Amino acid sequence: MEILNSQQIDNEIEKLAKEISATNDDIENIAIIGIQTKGVNVAKRLSKKIKDIKKLTKEIPFGILDITLYRDDLQEAGADIPTIKDTDISFDVSNKNIILVDDVLYTGRTIRSALDVLKDLGRPKCIKLAVLVDRGYRELPIQPDYVGLIHHTKSRICVNMGDEISDADRVYVEETAE
Repeated sequence: MEILNSQQIDNEIEKLAKEISATNDDIENIAIIGIQTKGVNVAKRLSKKIKDIKKLTKEIPFGILDITLYRDDLQEAGADIPTIKDTDISFDVSNKNIILVDDVLYTGRTIRSALDVLKDLGRPKCIKLAVLVDRGYRELPIQPDYVGLIHHTKSRICVNMGDEISDADRVYVEETAE
């Protein structure tokens, strides 16, 4: 079941960008970090929209974060070797207002892992969480500061966000066989 089409995704990211722009007085000191994999796509679009809204002349510092080795479920994976993706943060996170971005927030475990990685990289001034979809059912006391769509479900939510001009962008609830 589709819950967001391409235009609706764009509208939700625009809403997030406006909220972030309005609530961050020190916009020059923010940095945006997307969590691998789908959070990076959302973060890139969000960064561009904030830059446009605030009419910034320079790029917002942007980073990519992989949390694979910080996951608390690696033992459960058994013999499977996790695929490690790139972490690319080319700026000092210390004293920055970090906007941490992910596509879907569920249990909070991914975000907890991301916070652990960021802690190892420095001491940000603050970290705020932006998510495209909040599906509820938290296992940890982690809540988003900025949320596009709230869609409480225990079913998996899938986010397809291809290149910047893809018409195939969509967010949908994965159908489960009963």
